[in-house]
Amino acid sequence: MYKVAFIEGDGIGPEISRATRLVLNAVNTRLGISMVFMDVEAGDSALSRYGRALPEESLEIIRDSDACIKAPIGESAADVIVYLRRLLDLYANIRPAKTYPGVRGLKDGIDLVIVRENTEDIYSGLEYDIGDDAKIAIKVTTRRACMRIAEYAFRLADARNGKRSVVAVHKANLLRKTDGLFASCCREVASRYPSIRFAQLYVDACAMNLIRNPEEFDVIVTMNMYGDILSDEAAQVVGSLGIAPSANVGDEYAIFEPAHGSAPDIAGRGIANPLSLILSSGMMYEWLARRYSDGRCIEASRLIEASVSNVLSKGIMTRDLGGRSSTEDVAYAIVEEIKKQK
Repeated sequence: MYKVAFIEGDGIGPEISRATRLVLNAVNTRLGISMVFMDVEAGDSALSRYGRALPEESLEIIRDSDACIKAPIGESAADVIVYLRRLLDLYANIRPAKTYPGVRGLKDGIDLVIVRENTEDIYSGLEYDIGDDAKIAIKVTTRRACMRIAEYAFRLADARNGKRSVVAVHKANLLRKTDGLFASCCREVASRYPSIRFAQLYVDACAMNLIRNPEEFDVIVTMNMYGDILSDEAAQVVGSLGIAPSANVGDEYAIFEPAHGSAPDIAGRGIANPLSLILSSGMMYEWLARRYSDGRCIEASRLIEASVSNVLSKGIMTRDLGGRSSTEDVAYAIVEEIKKQK
């Protein structure tokens, strides 16, 4: 039996969490997967109630689980997900971006993954005053972090049914020490994967090419801040952050979450898009399958992907994608697809 910690989050979090649980229950019933969800209090509501965005009891539940699904969190997000990334050493942030039927993106045929280093860079939080009118932030870059994120990207490119290519994105022409170290580590790892095509792009050129030729990318590996920016760009290129799943992966644990925020302005209106969280849950099954060699979980991931595609092809989608369906309408339509998939 799998134990999955579930953080319902803030804003639209509870709504898309309910929708996602409907889908997960349908998948588990269909495939005979035993899974228990353990509710975890975290985020703005926990901060208001306990004085901490991530209470110790919540942390213990997460540590005792096989994986975690996390809906978006509001103002206290950094105190939850950024803290958990570092505490659990979830060094790889995985952000797929692909074309779905019925969803209007810039081009057809896009199927790429951004592999973002998740623990270092300017997001290390090392900021200092150096006078009344000047501040500095330190960009942390270590060989260990660069090597393991590059290795993850090449293993992913080797396993995907894609173009078998990796593009390393950096700005080593200006940041010769930090980005230079990242670039050299990527080249070193690339030499061990001769069957994978390897290229490098400066981050500004990559941002341009994600608009101009997004269909040419397979796996992009990059540093923390660049990956944060480029992955949101890639999500919009394929249509919306509402269909952008993500995973925070380490060697022993993983947390799966939508790429978007808590959207408090539309909370409680029943119009939030649940697909990002549902697709993130599909990534969870894929991760569980690899970790525990469970073929049923591979099938669960494929079942979610196929059902989401079929529902979108029928025009059943929320307003952010140009549709008129409610959050629950989309969830129930996916459940029906799961039941009838062969």
